[in-house]
Amino acid sequence: MRQRIAVVGGGPAGLTFARVLHHHDHPVTVLERDPAPDARPPGGTLDLHEGMGQLALAKAGLLAEFQALSRPEGQAMRILDVDGTVLRDWPARPDDRAHPEIDRGQLRDLLLGPLDVQWGRGVAEVVPGTGDGVLVRFADGREETFDLVVGADGAWSRVRRAVSPATPHYTGITLVETSLDDVDTRHPGLARLVGDGSVAVYGVNRAFVAQRNSGGHVKVYAQFRAPLDWHAGLDWADAEAVRSSLLTLYDGWTAPVLDFLHHGTAFVHRPLYVLPVAHTWAHVPGVTLLGDAAHLMPPLGVGANLAMLGGAELAEAIAAAPGELDETVRAFEERLWARAARWGQMATAGLERLVSPDPGEALALFDEVQPS
Repeated sequence: MRQRIAVVGGGPAGLTFARVLHHHDHPVTVLERDPAPDARPPGGTLDLHEGMGQLALAKAGLLAEFQALSRPEGQAMRILDVDGTVLRDWPARPDDRAHPEIDRGQLRDLLLGPLDVQWGRGVAEVVPGTGDGVLVRFADGREETFDLVVGADGAWSRVRRAVSPATPHYTGITLVETSLDDVDTRHPGLARLVGDGSVAVYGVNRAFVAQRNSGGHVKVYAQFRAPLDWHAGLDWADAEAVRSSLLTLYDGWTAPVLDFLHHGTAFVHRPLYVLPVAHTWAHVPGVTLLGDAAHLMPPLGVGANLAMLGGAELAEAIAAAPGELDETVRAFEERLWARAARWGQMATAGLERLVSPDPGEALALFDEVQPS
């Protein structure tokens, strides 16, 4: 008899886990609190690494479809000084498949495929150790029991409470997001500056990134060091007030940066939170964690890749030894903790250098990781 397995959360981690189980003909229940796939904007673009996110998709039998959707040209990167001087310009190499970009919405749809997702199933609590397995209490009052519940429900995971008291803490760095649509037609100068990939500017305790998504859409991210309550009194529904505040923060920067802010539409406040770098938990039979629920780290292109690879590996291990569920999960957690700690340390150090009192630190970091 196959185990009753549920994954909470329909993001990259949860869907990859479910899709790999499905690939091995193992049933799985996906529980997602959103009422529908398009209930909210899916977010920006992700670069999937060859040995991580792409490997996970290969384990799900989806690599060829990913390659048809992805944008290798999105790996292009340009860095400016705050006065507009071009400091670095790395074009994308046509045959480079190291970490091509894909829109989050496209990736979600690719992973969803034939999966049977239970939409609108917000989880309120997970209770392990009941006589019939792990009890899941839903926000609507219903209850259901499973042999394994995998928490892939993000930074503020409800499932995590069943295994760990850890909660995310603020990094001291805030991100404000906006976007431009139909950029090639409406803002051709900014489109040329972004190119096929992204353009970034680094100043004292401030950073600015504009990144091309598909369909002429550009995501814009203003990043800066600030107290958590820096925006007290600011009405986020008042786009002009937010714009004015950001323009003050970036006063004196090159005109295109200010133009991105002038032309941005709605603004979204995203203070950056992380879990402790070496986050572990005492193994609890029937419950485990994936992705941000397990290893929330700064958004430097690693977290989603780790989440997908972890989901794929756990699913493969379960499918290979269906009668040894608890031993399989326990062994997986040990591997997950070691890998997440290693990458979390690098991501944390990277964020400190990208939004730094010394802008030269950001440039030096890119010189270390970009191909010569």
